[in-house]
Amino acid sequence: MNYIFDYIMIPMQLIIIFFTLYYFIIAIFGIWRPKEEKITTPEKSFAIIIAAHNEEQVIGQLVENLQVLRYPRELYDIFVVADNCKDRTAQIARNAGAIVYERFNLEQRGKGYAMEWMFAKLFRMKRKYDAVVVFDADNLVHPNFLLEMNNRLCKGEKVIQGYLDAKNPHDTWIAGTFAISFWVVNHIWHLAKYNIGLSSVLGGTGMCIATDVLQKFGWGATCLTEDMEFTMKVLLKGIRTTWAHDAIVYDEKPLTFKQSWHQRKRWAQGHFDVAGRYIPRLLYEGFKRRDIRILDGVLHLLQPHFLILSTTFVLLSYIYHIVPFYTNILYMVLPVEVWTVIAVGQYVFPVIVLAKIRAHWKSWLYLILYPVFVYSWIPITFMGYLHRNDREWSHTQHTRSLSYHDILLTQPGDFPKENLLSKQAVK
Repeated sequence: MNYIFDYIMIPMQLIIIFFTLYYFIIAIFGIWRPKEEKITTPEKSFAIIIAAHNEEQVIGQLVENLQVLRYPRELYDIFVVADNCKDRTAQIARNAGAIVYERFNLEQRGKGYAMEWMFAKLFRMKRKYDAVVVFDADNLVHPNFLLEMNNRLCKGEKVIQGYLDAKNPHDTWIAGTFAISFWVVNHIWHLAKYNIGLSSVLGGTGMCIATDVLQKFGWGATCLTEDMEFTMKVLLKGIRTTWAHDAIVYDEKPLTFKQSWHQRKRWAQGHFDVAGRYIPRLLYEGFKRRDIRILDGVLHLLQPHFLILSTTFVLLSYIYHIVPFYTNILYMVLPVEVWTVIAVGQYVFPVIVLAKIRAHWKSWLYLILYPVFVYSWIPITFMGYLHRNDREWSHTQHTRSLSYHDILLTQPGDFPKENLLSKQAVK
């Protein structure tokens, strides 16, 4: 080695090369979808659970939406947990036809605790369900959602994440770029991993979990990112999270940068928290079982660490151009042509995804600002790391009151329509 700093900088560059290649190659597998023979006969029963904290402005629209899904009404029930509510959430949900349970516990606050409380009640009920489906109060749901989850469950899948769409992608540039980020991740990450047999990750809403898995392993996920925690918990047991591309849920995206910052900072905090607790166990089980899916889970948990590492390297590279203090091996390992393809690909992938979903013209305009959104993750991730031990729950206020009919009228091009099951499937 030519420089003393090579002992740090060469391993750093090798890590950057590995992560960059790994996720670029995975992304390629999300460009297309293989043909699927779907099971269209409704068979599985569902308990739909919505954890709601002061959600009177949006809860009614979601419950009404869920009442008219294209699935036999006798095969699913709608439960709302009015969690520490001080408004009319419980009353509105009851009036809309949901079964409502009110929970008051100021010590154990947050969605994870509310869900664990509701699961315990669910397991004591006389009626037994094949699976639990979780939505956030601000969501709207595609009519075929349960049909798609039924299809996955009938094929033996146990933990399933649905397609995370946006119900307000045209409100502001923040909501618009947030929506683009979700669409891109849906394709080049979730779908890609499903296509090659790796595990996806639960997204907090639009997720389906087989009841026998919940009863066997328990929920036990109460951190700031309870969805990721449960994903890793069952992955340790060899159960991967799968992906239902046509099970669509429409989520409310933040309207302002401040809202977006706080929400993503909470995600980053939770990500670092889960990583610290699960990476050692995942590494041990992954190597012990020689299971690439578990080891891939480790790589997912290391993503924010990689962002910090790569950002640090970029800053140091500016110093390198003034005073070379390490050996640059990036172009020794990979030719400049490969780096060029990868660099161009970062901009091509979002264009491909928007073209695939036939995005609204406003989304194409927001694409110009998409890099701003992406790079804003850098300071957010650093802040998440600094506050990784802060587990105080911060609630995101939801105010965008829309019906599913409004979604169809205002954004007909912003969700995937291919291969959706027909209305006739349940008639």
